[in-house]
Amino acid sequence: MTELHVLRVFCGPDGGGGNLLGVVRDGAAVPGERARLALTAELGFSECVFVDDVADGVLDIYTPGLRMSFAGHPLVGTAWLLRTTGDAPAVLRPPAGEVGCRWDGGFDWIRASARWAAGRGTGRYGSAAEVDALPAPPPGSGWLYAWAWSDESAGRVRARAFPRRGEAVVEDEATGAAAIVLTEQLGRPLDIRQGVGSQILTRPLPGGLVEVGGRTELVEIRRV
Repeated sequence: MTELHVLRVFCGPDGGGGNLLGVVRDGAAVPGERARLALTAELGFSECVFVDDVADGVLDIYTPGLRMSFAGHPLVGTAWLLRTTGDAPAVLRPPAGEVGCRWDGGFDWIRASARWAAGRGTGRYGSAAEVDALPAPPPGSGWLYAWAWSDESAGRVRARAFPRRGEAVVEDEATGAAAIVLTEQLGRPLDIRQGVGSQILTRPLPGGLVEVGGRTELVEIRRV
């Protein structure tokens, strides 16, 4: 048995929204890809993180169906958890590479290469209402980050995310990696309102890097 921290990542200004995430701080308690996939599928969250070395920030990320080299909301949530438990490294190390972390004004930020988020397609719609009206998931295949400007001059975006991987999770409430892709495409800071009430802030950096930040809240601690 070990502890699983259940978090909501990218909460909105009113505390609503946020994408559920499971984090096992003692990753050694759930060894091997098969066991980690099974636990992630049992939990039913879009992703789960297994921290293999707290001091060095080494971690593994899983969806219910596959191991991932990089994902946004798991890294933002893990940065928050390690910071609040007093173990926060300045860098997290998922399989993709080193991800810088910082905290500023209630937001935990990660800094990552936009190429690590490749494969998440974006689709622009004419209005926020059109995005809201989409079924979950929309027809078609492949990752879709559906978005529209809600206030272009202010950089405010309405978005919904559909992995379309054939898994139980048909829509992600908040998706950092897709937000990174969109920010790299548009080349400007964004204030993204996603799902039923989530907020994601982003900013492009030199060298193909993008920062993505958000609020995280603890839901519960389980024994698994």
